[in-house]
Amino acid sequence: MVSMCFQRLTYQEGQMLSRRAPLSAVLTVLASVLLWPPSPAIGATTVTNPGFESNGATQTPASWSETGTVAASKTEAGGRSGSFRLTHWAASAYSVETQQTLTGLTAGSYTLSAWVRSGGGQAAAYVALRNCGGAQAQANIPLSSNTWVQVSVTANVTSSSCTVSIFSNASANQWINVDDVSVTGGGGGGQRLQIMGGDVSSVKKNEDFGGTYFTSTGTRGDPLAILKTAGMNYARLKVWVNPADGYNNKARVLTMATRIKAQGMKLLIDFHYSDSWADPGKQVKPAAWANLSLAQLNTAVYNHTFDVLNSLKNQGTTADMVQIGNEINPGMLLPTGSTSNWANLAQLLTSGSNAAKAVSASTLVMLHLAEGGDNATFRWWFDNATSRGVPFDVIGASYYCYWHGPLSGLQANLNDMAARYGKPVVVAETAYGFTLTQKDSEPNIFNSSHVSTCGYPATPQGQADAFRAVVNAVKAVPNGRGMGVFYWEPGWTAVTGSGWDPTNPSSGNGWENQALFDYNSRALQGMSVFGQ
Repeated sequence: MVSMCFQRLTYQEGQMLSRRAPLSAVLTVLASVLLWPPSPAIGATTVTNPGFESNGATQTPASWSETGTVAASKTEAGGRSGSFRLTHWAASAYSVETQQTLTGLTAGSYTLSAWVRSGGGQAAAYVALRNCGGAQAQANIPLSSNTWVQVSVTANVTSSSCTVSIFSNASANQWINVDDVSVTGGGGGGQRLQIMGGDVSSVKKNEDFGGTYFTSTGTRGDPLAILKTAGMNYARLKVWVNPADGYNNKARVLTMATRIKAQGMKLLIDFHYSDSWADPGKQVKPAAWANLSLAQLNTAVYNHTFDVLNSLKNQGTTADMVQIGNEINPGMLLPTGSTSNWANLAQLLTSGSNAAKAVSASTLVMLHLAEGGDNATFRWWFDNATSRGVPFDVIGASYYCYWHGPLSGLQANLNDMAARYGKPVVVAETAYGFTLTQKDSEPNIFNSSHVSTCGYPATPQGQADAFRAVVNAVKAVPNGRGMGVFYWEPGWTAVTGSGWDPTNPSSGNGWENQALFDYNSRALQGMSVFGQ
């Protein structure tokens, strides 16, 4: 988990964009515009004219149709990425829909994404997928003023067509802008990923301090069994070297591994090579290793990795995959293993990888970075690793939409990583909030600013849609190289004593509103994404 979580840093908004251009010129021709017939929606499996560029500033954008107060829907100059955008606005109250129907679709899960901004105050303003064979799925357009934000919504398409809808019902002079619309999925969208996993590192501590777990209908049960029934097939456990509270050490990992394997799930071991959280903001050596030389650190990494994995193997719970370091964008075991000295870092990574393979040649080795939408960093980092012969099998990426950019950036990066290095890719961490309220005194990491950034509401349905969108992005990686997704800490609910700081028993949990269990410890609907 990135350091921003525990320093509770807020998301910084991007560059402010110019306001909607005046519409006085358009108003002079509204009377004639009202007589125009709507353009027919074009039958296609992808959105046509997604950026509203095809016929410039006009009443009806090419390939889209309009219903309702059609004069309120038009394209104008001032797009997010191109020259034009869609605008809904009128000098009097209006209700209008701009729509396009996709045809020839295969059954599966489809995600609609669009960049939007709004002056706010509408009775309703949303993008939606409708007439897809099931209930309409929609995402509200939030108040954002001059800042473009991305909203997304996912629908299960069971017919051969589906309509993309942009709708607003507003009073006079209220407005929305929309640009860069896309629909992804299908074409195997219903195919299950090899890995549908979750990080359950905090479950044991929660239980020891009195935490309980229930199904959605209120039946108490083992959280691992509840997650497995929902479709989770892979569990992730972090390992700290000598944590102050004794949790996430080798002994606790062995205990949890036994439970995980008893559920028939596979096991990913996440080596932090620290006594506490390791992430891009901090890669602190274990206290016992603080004064070791490079040669001694290589030995310590090898021995620690071998010891934990061999102990797992000896109890019949061999790890199926391991991470050599956690979110190691700046390197690990700093300063010795910093990316400013790649020769050192390559040695340390190789030591860990070799130890894993010495225990079990079939155990896959992952190298894991944060900032899943930052392709430039991923290319630079993995070019350095591969040029120095670091052995690994899987590329891992953390992706939180409120920190790491739009889903399109993640998609592009995963596609490029898979093609450039010929390796499978995994989203090793993702999560989203189901509420903005708090359960304990620790301020929540996920807050209202993150909702406007990502575009999904902080509701159980919004959480499910955000999770599903990441799953769909991994499914869409070409040549079957999208291996899977891990939800970060679905079982870390707010339990007194089970806080984030291993050195402070009174610390709270800033993550409880992103768990997949609600504040009554009941399974949320987002858990069902594991089964899709």
